[in-house]
Amino acid sequence: MSTGTILAIVIPVAVVIALIALAIVLDRRRRRRLRERFGPEYDRTVDDAGSRRAAEQELGAREKRHAELDIKPLPSGARERYAEEWRGVQEEFVDRPEGAVHEADRLVTSLMRERGYPTEGFEQQMRDLSVEHGRTLEHYRAAHEINTLSSSRQATTEQLRGAMVHYRALFDELLSNGDAAGPGRA
Repeated sequence: MSTGTILAIVIPVAVVIALIALAIVLDRRRRRRLRERFGPEYDRTVDDAGSRRAAEQELGAREKRHAELDIKPLPSGARERYAEEWRGVQEEFVDRPEGAVHEADRLVTSLMRERGYPTEGFEQQMRDLSVEHGRTLEHYRAAHEINTLSSSRQATTEQLRGAMVHYRALFDELLSNGDAAGPGRA
């Protein structure tokens, strides 16, 4: 074989190998970025989607939808008002635990709406929140399940107490506007 023929074979093979290696590196970076951004929600989405590729497409679609939303921080007056409302909900828990849990759900939904999140349908709320709040999403999911149980009077007082803790985790994060020390911790 001539040198020209060998080069005509080796160069395209080397280019293909380099492109494959580049694709693998980029795929790993994207996967790492999605894992970091979505936290535990990444693994949950992979389990639900049945494949990593389908899950990553789903998470990418969530990011795209989220980028189109008008998510905004709260003015300090609104944050103070929500923090005060939360204190009232916590006080209500002593005498009316089920009512307080329902009120906590309403307050979290109201806070989401005011921040700019759509609030129609729990599953869509979960998808929208997962982009910025993936690490606290399990709290919201657990609180929602207990709230549903309490609607049919099947939740224990301890479960209701847990729901308040779960709602508080997302509430504080939404109220903090992404700050490390949430102002909702009054």
